[in-house]
Amino acid sequence: MKAVVITKPGGPEVLEIQERPIPDFKADDVLIKVFAAGINRPDVFQRKGNYPPPPGAPQDIPGLEVAGTIERIGSEVKNWKVGDAVCALLAGGGYAQFAVVNAQHCLPMPKGFSYVEAASLPETVYTVWHNAFQKGKLQSGENLLVHGGSSGIGITAIQIAKGFGAKVFATAGSDDKCEACVSLGADLCINYKKEDFEDVLKSEGVDVILDMVGGDYIPKNLRLLCVDGRMVFINTMKGNKAEGVDFRLIMKNRLTITGSTLRNRDVTFKADLTKEILENVWPLLENGKFKPVIYREFPLSEAGKAHELMESSDHIGKIILTNSW
Repeated sequence: MKAVVITKPGGPEVLEIQERPIPDFKADDVLIKVFAAGINRPDVFQRKGNYPPPPGAPQDIPGLEVAGTIERIGSEVKNWKVGDAVCALLAGGGYAQFAVVNAQHCLPMPKGFSYVEAASLPETVYTVWHNAFQKGKLQSGENLLVHGGSSGIGITAIQIAKGFGAKVFATAGSDDKCEACVSLGADLCINYKKEDFEDVLKSEGVDVILDMVGGDYIPKNLRLLCVDGRMVFINTMKGNKAEGVDFRLIMKNRLTITGSTLRNRDVTFKADLTKEILENVWPLLENGKFKPVIYREFPLSEAGKAHELMESSDHIGKIILTNSW
């Protein structure tokens, strides 16, 4: 098969197409013929040498989410058959013509969705459901603030949270991106290049913050949280340290600060998460309350250009690789 390989740590130019053997699979795995693969920030971090794959995952082929058809099944797989259309969460290896994944980490293609649309879902949906709803305990009627509202995570968080009855605030870096967030359901989106989101939201009372920024956003986030508020970190793009944090405020308002990474979690955890997503999120997709936003598609041979776009942050929504040459 053809695969996109990280030849060494570095810029987008280190991604090369190489011939690789079709991967082996275990008794509880499926082999997917990949038609589309999502691009995510962790892929960029891996390419730079800053996010090593967990043991057992492909070490030099990035890609955390794919959509395609099941080509082969392991001897213990009972819930899928050859030819089924699925999307799946991977620990790596998605930038290729074939990928292996535990059968319990596959989801059926939502009705009426293309492979490109389906490939945009797993990484962001799993991340949002686990962090905003399981760890953040977001409830109907509460206020959610999501930073990076026009990112893949952002567009997912806005739509799922609205689907469950939350009020949603977002931040983004341009008026166009803010307009996109509002069109997806955000009640308000703040252009952080023009306004201070803390000043805008200080009278609102925020219950849950989904933060991928970190750095100097941290003390502002904590001041915005209401009593019993929850802040959940999924990245720290502006830095993993912060000054000016008032720990008395954390005690006074009984705040919870937590976070997670998903890639290195075990098979059972991801299988249980998959079941919850199928039960809670897939109905939103199939009734039109949550729609993928695809910014641009690239063939696998142009994975480097796709990474350049991801790093520019000029996109709104997801960037997808397709198996066309």
